[in-house]
Amino acid sequence: MTYEEAYKSAKDTLTSAKIADAKIDALYLMLHYLDTDRTHFFMNLKEEIEPNKFEMIKEALKRRCNHIPLQQIIGYTEFMGHKFKVTDDVLCPRMETEQLILEVLRYLKSGMRVLDLCCGSGCIGISLKLANPKVVVDIADISDEALKVATYNAQSLDADVNIINSNLFDNIDSTYDIIVSNPPYIPTGDIETLMSEVKDHEPILALDGGEDGFDFYKKIIKESRLYLADCGFIFFETGYNQGSVINDLLDKAGFLDVKIIQDLAGYDRIACARFSKED
Repeated sequence: MTYEEAYKSAKDTLTSAKIADAKIDALYLMLHYLDTDRTHFFMNLKEEIEPNKFEMIKEALKRRCNHIPLQQIIGYTEFMGHKFKVTDDVLCPRMETEQLILEVLRYLKSGMRVLDLCCGSGCIGISLKLANPKVVVDIADISDEALKVATYNAQSLDADVNIINSNLFDNIDSTYDIIVSNPPYIPTGDIETLMSEVKDHEPILALDGGEDGFDFYKKIIKESRLYLADCGFIFFETGYNQGSVINDLLDKAGFLDVKIIQDLAGYDRIACARFSKED
């Protein structure tokens, strides 16, 4: 079978299984298992696929038809220009989280100390360290399995970050200029409404934000005051409709300059605020 024939078959297979972005996913699977890039692929559509590679592509398509996320099938995702390993023990890094990192980078200066709380794959803290190697970055999570993935990513990307097993701040004993977190924020009752790729194949521990979705925000906001340096900043990724509540939580906790920033689609996506010991 040629590249062109296999690509058409892959698109049709994923479309029939009602896979969102079937065309894109088919292409990524082809590129991954053929170990090639887009340019070579589309310039060589009549090239024959080696039988063993074709079998790997067919097996991968079966898994994708079962709604296993593409990133888990190929084992990695591109994020902030870097390749991050992903497994079913961590959330797949998403484009929206890149906006969070870009916002943090507006405030990040050499010599600062940063804490990435609920770090999962480590994509936030590691990306910040790679963007500015002259900052100190701690990344923390309660999940041993997630921290194994984060450790692999830090080592493979040569990012010198400190990895801490901690239930929020339980094992944190430093103060930070910036605390950043993409915590679990899906209301418990909404999890069953999520697409299969998320609810069935990503860790519930990283999704479930409690009955109203705000459990982790409330705990982090309350306790972060003990771990932020004077004039330090806190950043969150938020659910699409959670901005106003998080704004109120930060305001009532005494944080200053509270901002809720929307993504390109106009939905709430980032919360940012400043901490002052004098106020």
